[in-house]
Amino acid sequence: MIGGGAAGYFAAIHASAPGIEVTVFEKTPKLLAKVKVSGGGRCNVTHRPMEISKLVKNYPRGEKFLKRVFRQFSIAQTFEWFQSRGVELKIEPDGRVFPSSDSSQTIIDCLQKEAERLKIKIQTSTGVRELNPTEKGFELITEKGAFRVDKVVVASGGHPKSEAYHFLKSLNHRVNDPIPSLFTFNTPGEPIRGLMGIAVPEGLVKIEGTKLSYQGPILVTHWGVSGPAVLKLSAFGAEWLHDHHYQARAIINWNANFGENDYLQHLTNYAKAHPNRKVYSHSLFDIPSRLWEYLCDKAEIGENDLFGNLTKKRLNRLVQNLFCHTLAVSGKTTFKEEFVTAGGISLDEVDPESMQSKYHPGLYFAGEVLNLDGITGGFNFQAAWSTGFLTGKSIKNAVL
Repeated sequence: MIGGGAAGYFAAIHASAPGIEVTVFEKTPKLLAKVKVSGGGRCNVTHRPMEISKLVKNYPRGEKFLKRVFRQFSIAQTFEWFQSRGVELKIEPDGRVFPSSDSSQTIIDCLQKEAERLKIKIQTSTGVRELNPTEKGFELITEKGAFRVDKVVVASGGHPKSEAYHFLKSLNHRVNDPIPSLFTFNTPGEPIRGLMGIAVPEGLVKIEGTKLSYQGPILVTHWGVSGPAVLKLSAFGAEWLHDHHYQARAIINWNANFGENDYLQHLTNYAKAHPNRKVYSHSLFDIPSRLWEYLCDKAEIGENDLFGNLTKKRLNRLVQNLFCHTLAVSGKTTFKEEFVTAGGISLDEVDPESMQSKYHPGLYFAGEVLNLDGITGGFNFQAAWSTGFLTGKSIKNAVL
């Protein structure tokens, strides 16, 4: 197994059996590093159970491929596997699943305990420089010498630079250039950054000139806008945004439950019912007061202006700022510890029924090294568990 992350560990565990010797090669001194930091150190293990047809819609890349993978190991099986090993899981209101301990160490301990029980060998600080096919298997050229193996699993994770895939060059597999997925939108020229910390629970973000949009919580940050809606939109728009050098215009509806006419009608009715109330100090539509004041300023509504005195022009400006607030996006900010990449080994060259290479019998792939990625919410880990399980099962079936 090349890679000591979630997919590598899960593949190693499920490939292990009497008569099969399994070794994990990890280039760093740390094992399961991404598991450790995910979810702010809590580890977002998976998502609440859902039908496979709905589950695959959370993967901007790999939907059709994963549909076949998930038929063999999906969310319900993830719950069963961890809970049968003493890990209590809890489902949060937004569907994310965490260990009840709220500590990623619980997941790490479970995986490492299982690996120890199965006597899986672990080689840390052992980076693989070359992976070469031989007549009877494969040769791994590492920093600590050469190793001969019958079968090999590449579970080395996603990487921000294409150079990280060079150890696979002798295999002649096509590698889609890696690009970032899951990132915030930087808006360096926009004064809205002064509202950092403000959040709305159910906004809608679109990328102007495209059909790309996503609904959910939005957070204003020091750099621009973030939150689940922006992060998920960045995943589905990763290729478009990369091609446009992260220069775009984001259009925000601050409350996705209201359309343009809904805003106008509600404001008109409110003005008739409360003509002597100050617009500035009576926030509507579940908009935080500081954001409401900002939107009023943008609409040229002063602190002492009354609802009953709003001109049609200023009322329409307020509606536009609520319904289609436009921000100039210039650049992105990624989460360095939890980065997710689009790109990797082309899925066309891997059998989704076994995770085996279509070119090299005995060569398997699992996890983010493949050109698949999910949005936030536990979906990337679910892909790691599922592809890791299927890889391990396929190896065991082939050997025994």
